Amino acid sequence: MTLSPHDFSSLDETELAHLDALLASANEKWPSFYANRQRPCPFFVDAPDENLAAWLDAGRISPGLAIDLGCGHGRNALHLAGKGFRVRAVDFSESAIAWARERAAASGQRVEVIQASVFEFPFEDNAADLVYDGGCFHHLAPHRRHQYMARVARMLKPGGYFGLVCFAPTGGSGFSDAEVYEKNSLGGGQGYDESRLRELWSPWLDIEAITPMRDMPADGPLFGRDFLTTMLARKR
Repeated sequence: MTLSPHDFSSLDETELAHLDALLASANEKWPSFYANRQRPCPFFVDAPDENLAAWLDAGRISPGLAIDLGCGHGRNALHLAGKGFRVRAVDFSESAIAWARERAAASGQRVEVIQASVFEFPFEDNAADLVYDGGCFHHLAPHRRHQYMARVARMLKPGGYFGLVCFAPTGGSGFSDAEVYEKNSLGGGQGYDESRLRELWSPWLDIEAITPMRDMPADGPLFGRDFLTTMLARKR
């Protein structure tokens, strides 16, 4: 199957499944990735993303329903709950969900933690005040991006916000869309610069800001690495 990036939106489920199979090895690590909690991984911390904390502290996003996509062990979901949001946290990884549930129980915060694919969990259309992605998008195969962006837009109520953290080009694999399928690999995740993020997301949402993530001390109260990019967008 030969595809240009502009062909992805027209794929049917059979074609999507075929491409999923080509890249199956890219997802094999996730079910057990969080099982080793001592793994030297920069985001295995308790701190929320610095950009998320800044948006909330500045009053840019008011509390309401928040959906945390690819929630991992729940560090951003718990921060949102502590700020008064009703939180649904979703992740495909069994080990991540177990950790997130333990942390939610220990914190006393109310977070609905759901083990599911971001493409399959049920949601109400036009209901979320905030959809947050702290590191899922850059791990999605190119042929799944259109489906993901459409679901995010459907989740948000008019005026609702989408927050994103993804690899900058310096943090990603450097693979183009074509190279992903030539190599049958995401190479650990694709990186996105500002122009590419605007190209992909502007048809769906109004982009308010795209900025580099601020680098934060590893043992500080906020998480931040300078190889990541942040985006804040709003549903029209």
